[in-house]
Amino acid sequence: MLFASQMILAIGLLLMFSILASRVTDRMGAPLLLVFLIIGMLVGEDGLLGIRYDDVRSAHLLASLALAVILFDGGLRTQMDSFRAGLKPALSLATLGVIITSAITGVAAAWLFQLPLLHGLLIGAIVGSTDAAAVFYMLNAHGLHLNDRVRSTLELESGSNDPMAVFLTIVLIELIAGEVEPNTALLLEFAWQMGVGGAIGIAGGLLLTFIVNRLRLASSLYPLLALAGGLTIYGAAAVVDASGFLATFLGGIIAGHKMRTARGDIRRFHDGMAWLSQIGLFLILGLLVVPHELMPIAPQALLIALVLVFIARPLAVLIGLLPFRFAWRERLFICWVGLRGAVPIVLGLYPLLLGVTDARIHFNIAFFVVLVSLLLQGWTVAPVARWMKVEIPSNRSGKRLAEFDAPGLEDMEVVVYRLPEGAGAEELTPHQLLLPSGGRVLAVIRDEQPVQDVDHVQLQARDLVYLLAPADGLGEVEALFGGPDSMERSSAQQRFFGDFVIDGQARLGDLADAYGIVLSKGVSARETVADLFRRRYARGLVVGDRIRLAHFELIIRALERGEAGSVGLKIGRRKR
Repeated sequence: MLFASQMILAIGLLLMFSILASRVTDRMGAPLLLVFLIIGMLVGEDGLLGIRYDDVRSAHLLASLALAVILFDGGLRTQMDSFRAGLKPALSLATLGVIITSAITGVAAAWLFQLPLLHGLLIGAIVGSTDAAAVFYMLNAHGLHLNDRVRSTLELESGSNDPMAVFLTIVLIELIAGEVEPNTALLLEFAWQMGVGGAIGIAGGLLLTFIVNRLRLASSLYPLLALAGGLTIYGAAAVVDASGFLATFLGGIIAGHKMRTARGDIRRFHDGMAWLSQIGLFLILGLLVVPHELMPIAPQALLIALVLVFIARPLAVLIGLLPFRFAWRERLFICWVGLRGAVPIVLGLYPLLLGVTDARIHFNIAFFVVLVSLLLQGWTVAPVARWMKVEIPSNRSGKRLAEFDAPGLEDMEVVVYRLPEGAGAEELTPHQLLLPSGGRVLAVIRDEQPVQDVDHVQLQARDLVYLLAPADGLGEVEALFGGPDSMERSSAQQRFFGDFVIDGQARLGDLADAYGIVLSKGVSARETVADLFRRRYARGLVVGDRIRLAHFELIIRALERGEAGSVGLKIGRRKR
């Protein structure tokens, strides 16, 4: 009984310390997942507490469970519009991209470690895929507002490239063991993993949606039901040798899009579960490594990591995205955000589980590559996004509290503002506020007490103001409640989108006459701005897409039914 009590105390302290460490890392800009890994190493075999953990089977089980939760949560948070924008390029990177990355990295590993080619390629396959946990965390932790095409491509790639990496890893292990011969049966096996895994994910997501929407339960049980459904989808795919990770991710996307009952509660619960899974996952993987075993391989492993980051990943992205219309800045950013995390380490367990010769070296190399990736790429995601100008500035400071599932309220949200000094709403009553259609003040909290006569109270600085507003009218709400900081955000938006706002239905000829724009060949004065964007971006538009006309630049500010609705006009330097 004493051992059980000590274990519960140790687990609780580790979790608490890991969570508290997030406050420090946020200020430093350090990737939190790296901190979890280091904490696991510090309490491990060579660390302060000397905890020895070498049970590979339990580590694999717990890691697979955690990854299933993380991928299901990632699917729940994926918007369907984003899914459509990034699906095709993400699939190209998740298949062809992984093969190219694995091949280049594998050849480098074989040469650097003087290994047989198959063993080198096995190392390449292990580290060949990006990691969903790392990508989801890094894109959300720093408040990055990337355009939908870039964000969805990165997230969908990380959620769907595991099947190819798992397939390559297992096939190479079998080839090393002499259990299979290269033939068309291997391609059929991969098709089975992707096809059946995808089918189970879609069917499971639809079934889970049907159950959640039709079944009447206590509100606290819906999130647990969704979690059980996500794990069931993973298990159902895995037991028939299909891709459980792909199935879980797709099931989450379907459920997140179609669920209507308790959707907000389910998302908040799974956000917390995803955090718990990431903490536990990286702590366990940190415990599993023996730091003194990393030192002998460090020089060669560092070179492998550099080949992966600066040669293999960029080539894979450039080739994989050739058929798709991405700006060069977007391509370079996607090249950089090839984050490695838990998945390569988990795949590094496969040689240990299946008895490959020198399997520990494969695991240690994978772990070292992940450390370098988190240090080099994870620490610089936000600065590189701003440097490459792929971040779209946000104009909102209010905190979103809830979305509504009730009929007639699907597009409404509850937001709360701490009213700053100098805000446009200061010293006005709710009746005097020019809120968007359907918007209203729900409550005002002053000195930690609710104000009784909400409709006639004069708003003061430091008041907490709760509002109901349409999702597409939050910009107008921000103008009233954002305060002086909103001016800085507006300035950032002006620098990004330009000084002038024009309607997407404006004709290019009228625009040319008004601003002195010289239309290039192939651009008709009769077509509208929206027509031009539709023609240039045939595969779909996202906010931030831009077209240059002479020394002017047109930049999409907002979409209306998939078309350029509001467009910024940015004036550059005239070429001499």
